Amino acid sequence: MTSTLPAEVCEVFDRYITTEYVTIDRRGQPIAWPVTPYHHAEEGCIDVTTGIGYPKKADDAAANQRVALLFSDPRGSGLTDAPMALVQGTAVVDDKDLKANRERYTRESAIKLPAAQKGQPPKFLQGMFSWYYDRIYVHVRPERVYVWEQGDISAEPALYGAHVEEVRSGHDELPDEPRAEPEGGGTVPWDERIDSLGGRTYPSAVLSLVSPDGFPFAVRVPVTPDRDAGVVRIDADPLGIPWQPGLACLTAHAHDDAFTWQTNFQIRGDLVEGENGWVLEPHKLVGGFELPPGSLISRMRLNAQKVKRFRAIAKERQAQRAA
Repeated sequence: MTSTLPAEVCEVFDRYITTEYVTIDRRGQPIAWPVTPYHHAEEGCIDVTTGIGYPKKADDAAANQRVALLFSDPRGSGLTDAPMALVQGTAVVDDKDLKANRERYTRESAIKLPAAQKGQPPKFLQGMFSWYYDRIYVHVRPERVYVWEQGDISAEPALYGAHVEEVRSGHDELPDEPRAEPEGGGTVPWDERIDSLGGRTYPSAVLSLVSPDGFPFAVRVPVTPDRDAGVVRIDADPLGIPWQPGLACLTAHAHDDAFTWQTNFQIRGDLVEGENGWVLEPHKLVGGFELPPGSLISRMRLNAQKVKRFRAIAKERQAQRAA
């Protein structure tokens, strides 16, 4: 359906260097991570990738094909006053030929992120990083697209691929899907990174939840951490959001225009309606694979424990494939 979308929306798909990719795990928890999108208009899909050493993004999509892509961060795209677009679609996981995927990823990422290639390990060392370079592709075929002009969440979004009443209610003609209720459990220890929300580095964050129809829904919103209350307050009530209590995810990420560095983390917890609006009650903070400003050596030191885990996972996956 991407061929029928307005040109400015397709330009967002083509030129944005990050998108927030949302899956739903087996517990019903929505999970959103920033990834690089590759729009293939001729195939009618938007592709994202993940390394074989950290395959959860693909595993969740294989178990539940309903996924979403939110295009909400224009940094590095060269676009101004661009719309914010949410794609809800079905995913197909492609891991049949990791060598071909690796070659394709090397080619596509060099075109999409040329400056970021300077921070890559030399080719003669890349064999040590197969956990990263051996890629799994996820092909996302859009079914519905929500568009907020100029990213204005106070205005009703345009909807492509479904009826307007669906965007207002979050329902389609099918029966509602079962969803995960809030877990509860009271206050958890406050992580200091939560305090960075709403500040200079992370002035806003991406809220992801599960719609009544079973698709993930995501939107970028202003937020305020409230350490005393043990919650993160959602400082907006965007039109078109299918608000309902349940498991939710709040994702913060930052990068420079050339994507030579990037940081990210997410908070998973309960979305509940408080006296003054919706809030997220944090249950867990998860740090992503980050490449902050600095040298390759400093980045390797920072990620040493994660890389060790990723290598072990990649080795296990390769053994399973060989068997």
